[in-house]
Amino acid sequence: MKRNRWGILLQVPVALLLSWPASLVAGTPLPKVKGPIPETASSYAFGSAGHERVPEDLKKIGYVEEEYFLSGDANVYDWPEPGPAKVRTAKVPYTTRVLVRRPLSAAKFSGNVVVEMANPSNLFDLNLGWTMSHDEFVRNGDAWVMITAKPVAMVTLKKFDPVRYASLSFANPLPLDDPKNCEKVSADSARDTENGLVWDMFSQTAAWIRSGETSNPFMYGKHGAAKPPVKHVYAWGYSQTGSFLYTYVNAIHPLVVQSDGASLFDAYLIAVSSSPAPINQCAAPVARDDARRWIRNAGVPVVRIMSQSDYLSGIAARRDDSDAKGDQYRNYEIAGSGHATPDELKFSADPADLIKAGRSVPPLNCNEGPRSRFPSTVAFNAIYHNLNLWVSQGKPAPRAEPIQVKDGAPVLDQFGNVQGGIRSPFVDVPTSTWYGNSTGESFCRIAGHETPFPAEQVKKLYPNHADYVRAVTEDVERLEKAGWIVPADGAVLIQNAKTAAVP
Repeated sequence: MKRNRWGILLQVPVALLLSWPASLVAGTPLPKVKGPIPETASSYAFGSAGHERVPEDLKKIGYVEEEYFLSGDANVYDWPEPGPAKVRTAKVPYTTRVLVRRPLSAAKFSGNVVVEMANPSNLFDLNLGWTMSHDEFVRNGDAWVMITAKPVAMVTLKKFDPVRYASLSFANPLPLDDPKNCEKVSADSARDTENGLVWDMFSQTAAWIRSGETSNPFMYGKHGAAKPPVKHVYAWGYSQTGSFLYTYVNAIHPLVVQSDGASLFDAYLIAVSSSPAPINQCAAPVARDDARRWIRNAGVPVVRIMSQSDYLSGIAARRDDSDAKGDQYRNYEIAGSGHATPDELKFSADPADLIKAGRSVPPLNCNEGPRSRFPSTVAFNAIYHNLNLWVSQGKPAPRAEPIQVKDGAPVLDQFGNVQGGIRSPFVDVPTSTWYGNSTGESFCRIAGHETPFPAEQVKKLYPNHADYVRAVTEDVERLEKAGWIVPADGAVLIQNAKTAAVP
């Protein structure tokens, strides 16, 4: 128990009182932290960079990866109507794992941390934030943090390495005969665990990152410093965990602001999602006409991104952009892009580790051929770059028209590509028709594919190679000026055009 400067008693660690701004003193408790967890040839973090389908050498780019176990007490909430959530079951013990990738040198750390709830839709942790924007993170010196967010992914971890992950727990505090422990849960859930522990886990992870605790990897050894080096913390969610963020922003974020005096997150990036996730595993889905399906007045910038795979099914969740104080919002739709990209599998756990963990290896091909190679990363990098400027410099992010729709169907150009949305040379200077949806197993429905133009058509569009390079270069320069391509990505696109076999 410590007194703040007004003499009010607060249950806050001394290091937190010394290091956080006054607006963030009190409220969200810090978790207990164990780690970094040692790694050996036989015991390593699931999904770690060196054990992905396409391994990464983080040392070569000046980064380090660490795994931690975080423990604490989390409330399970109810959310029966618009407004803040209400506690359903209080102070439920949990232990989850967190994967951290950060610059090895404090001098190269920007102070920005992206925190992602790992996507569990494949029944294991997918690191989609790193997948989409790691190039931009590394260029900036930003850090990335991933938290295991759902019990089904925890089950995968325990199967993969029962010893390493023995302490993880999302245990349901309610006995099976308790009426609040509903008899029916979704196919990826179980009655002896509880999905609804994630919200306070997420808050407490952010509080830890912002703290001056000795366990905080972003202190870089400067323990007891008056001001921790973390400047901005961004919440990142994709698909199912994008829906998690819908719920967090509308139901939990107001409680955090009330208890802490400010948001733990400086902005929210919500990708390929159109509605909130159930706040606990017994809660019914939010109805399509429910006011909780839209985010308004979050108090910090919120960006919603949709792919060509799902913009049409989520069109009812569109809302107007806003620069109003307290309601900073952007809606983006990426023309040509797919939801379930091949990159998300290249940057996920090695297939051998998936099999060891008892999970199926998702296919890279669908009935129409390989999953779409459309580079969603180009738009995601620009959107993240603009969001950071919005937060750090107060420069509003650019606005983009949505993908054009008429009578419930997309408006297509002469090549079969959608019109409107965030553009790129792939749709402005096309050599293919890009589809957001495919057929086949797993997530092929939202994987997308491309149909290359016949050689005769390409030759007619671009009579010689210089014509193609010139068209791509002009489009890149225009999109860079508009804020839809960062210069480093633009240079790569132009170089790729120069080496492309077009016509």
